[in-house]
Amino acid sequence: MNLMDVIEKEYAVKSEFPKFIAGDTITVHYKIKEGNKERIQQFRGVVIQRSGASHTETFTVRKMSGNVGVERIFPVASPFIDKIEVNKHGKVRRARIFYLRDLTGKKARIKEKKF
Repeated sequence: MNLMDVIEKEYAVKSEFPKFIAGDTITVHYKIKEGNKERIQQFRGVVIQRSGASHTETFTVRKMSGNVGVERIFPVASPFIDKIEVNKHGKVRRARIFYLRDLTGKKARIKEKKF
């Protein structure tokens, strides 16, 4: 076995999050430290992509703040992520939906999956 794999297993942070893929609308509860105070900030948006594997996996969430699009990249193994809630499961045909950046208004909506 590779030495890097052994080290990654030893220092891996186990966290249970729900399954989500690109196109899903999620809320990420993220811990923020300001001085000696700590609070939880919510970041709600659409998952644009998931990349990486195991310990180095990340996911990108995009939201609209006013008329400006804001994207944030979260590492899955981050100790600052308190919890992740899946609000909607989106119906998309791609794993990376970067075309969403160019769309505005009603065209930027993603259909919801019906179960």
